[in-house]
Parts: sequence; C-alpha cells; structure tokens
Amino acid sequence: MAISISVVLLLIILIVVFVRSGSLKFTHAVVCMLLGFCLAGSSLAPTLSDGIAATADVVSSVRP
Repeated sequence: MAISISVVLLLIILIVVFVRSGSLKFTHAVVCMLLGFCLAGSSLAPTLSDGIAATADVVSSVRP
C-alpha cells in the first residue's frame, strides 16, 4: 500500500509541475487521470501493479 501511495503522490507532483509550466494542460491531466481509473478497473490492473512493485524493488535495491 505504501508503494502505491508513493507512486500516486509522485505522479500528482509531476502533474502539478507540468500544468504550472504550461507543458501539460489541465484537460490533458484529467484525461490521464481518467485513463488511470479505467486501467485500474481493467484486467490489466494486477499486471500493472506487479510491474510497479517490481520496479520499486529494483530501485530500492540500488545502492549509491
């Protein structure tokens, strides 16, 4: 659960930065959000969740 909250917060921060810089319009951000909700309700959701978890594991195992 903590990983998904972190990913959501990161994506929200990126969207806010893009909207403020003008490179992402508010309507585009809404469309991206709706796409995310549609993907979460699809049969692809477990695969996407596993992929995000695997990526988080790889990133957390990298030592500087």
